[in-house]
Amino acid sequence: MQQDKQPDYHPVVFRDRAAGYAFLTRSTATSDQTIEWDDGETYPVVDVEISSESHPFYTGKARTVDTEGRIAQFERRYGSGGQGSGGGDTT
Repeated sequence: MQQDKQPDYHPVVFRDRAAGYAFLTRSTATSDQTIEWDDGETYPVVDVEISSESHPFYTGKARTVDTEGRIAQFERRYGSGGQGSGGGDTT
């Protein structure tokens, strides 16, 4: 591996404005904006669209799929015969 080819890996604050949530981690991301963190240090801050605090999967607010309604819709559209495309009558 060549020397001096690694990206700068430093502490960065990621902020989810929609949820009012921010967390400090290490990253190669850069930003011109800074924020003063709880420890009194100033870190670059990167605004993100969604985080674990606002993502529906992690918050438990995910849509539930109406599978029973989908089955009924399928049967109304295509019938509930269950016959394959063979075309033969088995009765």
